[in-house]
Amino acid sequence: MGRLKRIARHVFARPSQRLFPAECLARITQTVVECERRHHGEICFAVEAALSPGAVWSGIDARTRAHEVFSQLRVWDTAANNGVLLYLLLADHRIEIVADRGYDGRVGDAQWRDVCARMEARMRAGEPEEAVLAGIRALSDLVAVHYPREAGAADANELPDDPHLL
Repeated sequence: MGRLKRIARHVFARPSQRLFPAECLARITQTVVECERRHHGEICFAVEAALSPGAVWSGIDARTRAHEVFSQLRVWDTAANNGVLLYLLLADHRIEIVADRGYDGRVGDAQWRDVCARMEARMRAGEPEEAVLAGIRALSDLVAVHYPREAGAADANELPDDPHLL
């Protein structure tokens, strides 16, 4: 029965654009741009309303899908292996962070989970835009510790800053 309920949640999920209209997406883009000025890392935000019934039936969960999106969006394709994906799967009420191998041994699971927990609280409060903005800022704080940008140093923007509505 659990699988059928999950399929129903995905089939009847509200579109991402209802929570994240164009003006909201513009503010998210601007926040990514501003935050990336502080470090040499790359932050990517993607939101997906729901998975296909077939994906749900086959057992694809939010974590697995986040790894697929990480690959599809080429978040791994940075010179310093310092890309981070912030992924929301709305139908499952899940927030996932996938970080490239440049963070291995630098940022622990508890730190990534703390970012998710802060966002989850904002989402439950009915503040999806604030949840995402807070998440991007918190991720940026972690990235800046390990990939800081020195004053006046140039930085190539290796990934698009615009949110991805999947």
